[in-house]
Amino acid sequence: MPKVIRSTVIDYPIDAVWAVLRDFNGHDRWHPAVADSIIERGQTSDRVGCVRRFHLKDGSELREMLLTLSDADTAFSYCLLETPVPLLNYVAHVRLAPVTDGDRTFWHWESRFDTPSGRERELADMVGREIYEGGFAAIRAHMAAGGTA
Repeated sequence: MPKVIRSTVIDYPIDAVWAVLRDFNGHDRWHPAVADSIIERGQTSDRVGCVRRFHLKDGSELREMLLTLSDADTAFSYCLLETPVPLLNYVAHVRLAPVTDGDRTFWHWESRFDTPSGRERELADMVGREIYEGGFAAIRAHMAAGGTA
């Protein structure tokens, strides 16, 4: 079972970064791989159990469920329900923490999942590079452009 862990420091205050990330349906505004996103059944994007259905720029469709959301801990977790990529039993956790030196934000993103035999390294590298590291870069660009939630 691959485990992918990535972390970074974002040069913006935790409240500003959390305002963007806590919107479970807002990733289409900042992640370059996401074309569009909706929350199913008209639920709010901060309701635990809500499901987001989204398309990637390549047209593939995914569904993810919000498992936890804590403003006090500036953290959330989610799981994949449907994906064209064989990431089975995928559960991810995002946690932010303040970096008091410079009023910055520490961002920890990790996941565990199963894969078909022999594809562990390939899929773990893809998740870490394209999703997590791509997300870090995208949030930096979003914030630098004055992006908000």
